[in-house]
This record gives sequence, C-alpha cells and structure tokens, in this order.
Amino acid sequence: VQLVESGGGLVQPGGSLRLSCAASGFTFNWYAMSWYRQAPGRERELVALINSRGTSTNYLDSVKGRFTISRDNGKNTVALQMNSLKPEDTAMYYCNARGAGSYWGQGTQVTVSS
Repeated sequence: VQLVESGGGLVQPGGSLRLSCAASGFTFNWYAMSWYRQAPGRERELVALINSRGTSTNYLDSVKGRFTISRDNGKNTVALQMNSLKPEDTAMYYCNARGAGSYWGQGTQVTVSS
C-alpha cells in the first residue's frame, strides 16, 4: 500500500495550493479518503473527508469555503484545493485512506508566510 502526497510548498497569505495524493496497493474506490494536518506542538486534525464514491464531503469549520476535496476513482487520486490560505494553515498535510484498513502517506509540508 502506498499513498504519496505532493503539491506542498511555501505560499503567501491569500494564495492557493493544490495537494494531490496518489494511491496504490488497495481497492481505492472502496475507501473513504481524507486530508489531515498537523502543526508543530498540535494534535493531528481532520481537514477534509470524501466518501468512497465522491458524493459526500465534510470539512473542518475553519477551512469551509476555502478548501475543496475531490477524488478521481479512475486515477486513484485525491486532491485538496486550498484557496485563500492563511498563516494558521501552515502544517504538514497527510493523506489518509480508511476502509477495511487505515493507511497514511508520508506528508507534504504547507507553509503560509509572507
């Protein structure tokens, strides 16, 4: 099983980033997919979740209206479009697959700073 995140980086406040997660080694369309984040000294928190068919999503209150999670079951990928980024969005972002098992990627760093 592999989950490989990409797309992180340094961006100014108000900017945008698009994170991607490529999955392999399991039946992707049987799993709900999520993005979590963890800032230094803080607990990991759920940012966004999408169900296995891509028909339902949920978001952390602080990112609603700014972030959008999507998935492509044909390509085994999940994405997180992040707009209007704020310094408080700075964290390591992790992709998670949850179904019969729970799998994690290695993370991609997002830094929002001027």
